[in-house]
Amino acid sequence: MRIGILTGGGDAPGLNAVIRAVTKSLIRQCQAEVIGIEDGALGLIERRVRPLDWRAVSGILAAGGTILGTHNRCSPLGWQGRDWRDDIVAYARELGLDGLVAIGGDGTMAIAQLLHAHGLPTVGVPKTIDNDIVGVERSFGFDTAVHTVTEALDRIQTTGQSHGRVMLVETMGRNAGWIALEAGLAGGADVILLPEIDFDLAAVAAVCRQRQAAQRYTVICVAEGAKPRGGAQVVQRRVADSPEPVRLGGIAHGLQAALEPLLDTEVRATVLGHVQRGGTPTPADRVLATLYGSAAADLVREGAWGTMVGLQQGAITRLSLAQAAGRTRPVPLDHPLLLAARRIGISLGEG
Repeated sequence: MRIGILTGGGDAPGLNAVIRAVTKSLIRQCQAEVIGIEDGALGLIERRVRPLDWRAVSGILAAGGTILGTHNRCSPLGWQGRDWRDDIVAYARELGLDGLVAIGGDGTMAIAQLLHAHGLPTVGVPKTIDNDIVGVERSFGFDTAVHTVTEALDRIQTTGQSHGRVMLVETMGRNAGWIALEAGLAGGADVILLPEIDFDLAAVAAVCRQRQAAQRYTVICVAEGAKPRGGAQVVQRRVADSPEPVRLGGIAHGLQAALEPLLDTEVRATVLGHVQRGGTPTPADRVLATLYGSAAADLVREGAWGTMVGLQQGAITRLSLAQAAGRTRPVPLDHPLLLAARRIGISLGEG
């Protein structure tokens, strides 16, 4: 058996742990030969691959990023204005691949589904720091991102206390507020603003004034996809040739400008950006990534092509690639964490 493996989309802590688990499991259980594909689907187009043996994936468990490289703009359907699916399938046959393991988010799962439907048997492994993949309660990389944001909130709070300021911290997450919600709770934020709940600017300002009178400072954790009631998300830029052309970012600075005229205190904004993607994965992410990688190898061994690893009610499951392809999982409005936040007095920006 010869199996290809690639990492697509944005990088995330734990990718190397998955590569390691898939490779070692396939070598040990199936005596398989594993081929690493560089820079995601782009490597299949540009014919850039390398062998992955036991030694190549040893010692990478704690490393951030991905040893294979990744790419978040290459779609086999439209890269450089043409359809590459026939070329990719032909190249996979030339390599002698029996199948492909694709590690990535909803965009990569959509690519995996396309390639599987076009004749390249494929298995998926869910990855995103945003934690927004359908059928997956927790994706690896998320715990590390939450840890990073929580540490930043802890540090930001001391500056807010010292200077009596309103401190805004912007997180990643696209159209889902999981990072902001969990990190905001863990980091003791006074206000958490999510894409799922449009915020009322006057309500946010009122919380800041109340806290200024009582404790001199306010910490606001805001997801990049959050928007004011009746307003629009802040788009940082658009990437025309990307499968996901809209790149969000900048809401913290916009909110800073909107809040300052309403308050008698300074408002400062910090955008954490890609620091949330970097660094060594937490132990929880290393374990989860290893579980997912091992489970993906089982799918390959069983010939369960066209499926991906999932997680439901704490148990490893499987679902079809089509179920997750191009879809995202927002925070449910009845989620227990939202209820807990309201009960302990955290504002969600609701008027």
